[in-house]
Amino acid sequence: MIPLEFLNLTFDFKTNTRRVSKAKFIPLTRWIAFSWAIVVLLSMAFPAWADEPAIPRFWDSHERLPKPDLTNVRHIRFLTTVDFPPFNFLDKSGRLAGFDVDLARAICGELKILDTCQIQALPWSELSDALAKKQGDAIIAGIAVTPLSRKAYAFSRPYIRFPARLAVARHSAINEPVYSEITGKRIGVIAGSAHQRMFDAYFPNAVAVPYGDENGMRADLKSGRIDGIFGDGMRLAFWLSGTDSAGCCRFAGGPYLSSRYLGEGMSIAVRPDDQDLLAALDYALHEIGVKGVFSDLYLRYFPLSFY
Repeated sequence: MIPLEFLNLTFDFKTNTRRVSKAKFIPLTRWIAFSWAIVVLLSMAFPAWADEPAIPRFWDSHERLPKPDLTNVRHIRFLTTVDFPPFNFLDKSGRLAGFDVDLARAICGELKILDTCQIQALPWSELSDALAKKQGDAIIAGIAVTPLSRKAYAFSRPYIRFPARLAVARHSAINEPVYSEITGKRIGVIAGSAHQRMFDAYFPNAVAVPYGDENGMRADLKSGRIDGIFGDGMRLAFWLSGTDSAGCCRFAGGPYLSSRYLGEGMSIAVRPDDQDLLAALDYALHEIGVKGVFSDLYLRYFPLSFY
């Protein structure tokens, strides 16, 4: 486990500076920002096999959301963490960075309140209390949208969802229609995971091969002991573009989305009574999507698209 310090910091979008109010140490439990940066550089050097990267579309360009009354939304204080790269992390100079940080900046720019926008990083365990005590206005840190969490928060529309994907050997003949192509094929899944349940439901004619960890499953795909892997598209994208895969494999078919198995994606959480802010966030996310700003952010952080 690698400790990170200076978690309680505030980033001011106007001056591009941060203010540290206290220092804390917590374990980096998900990914390491440095490793993520290396993966992104490698993916740029070894581009994806598709001619054009696929961009997720979550907003209907024909939908017209009315511009909300921003009288009560003169500033937004976003709350996040620093332990979930590439969504939020500390860069090599100690500045708060990531997809969520840049998305928050884009939201404030769209609402024309960039000068009064801030984003503060706290330990995950402190986010909910900070929002409830009005020490912040919105949490942009990947809080899962569930029936239970809806009792504590109001959520914006999802700004990103995580599809399941099928990875196969680079020279495999498996392509669309995947449903028939993988009949009888041995496909690795993480035992007991949502992806295994989804795979069993979507592809009953294939043979699910359960694994206890991703490393062994990936090694077996590289060696040809299994015909494919069905799992989280984002994690597979980073593996495919990194050195560990050695260019062995590619995506086939998909993406596969299911709120039943994989949840509703990442949304911004606000206090339940803050409906003016919620309307403003939905409006800004819609405008960012249809204007192409979201596409630019997505490709900046996910050069090998997981869609």
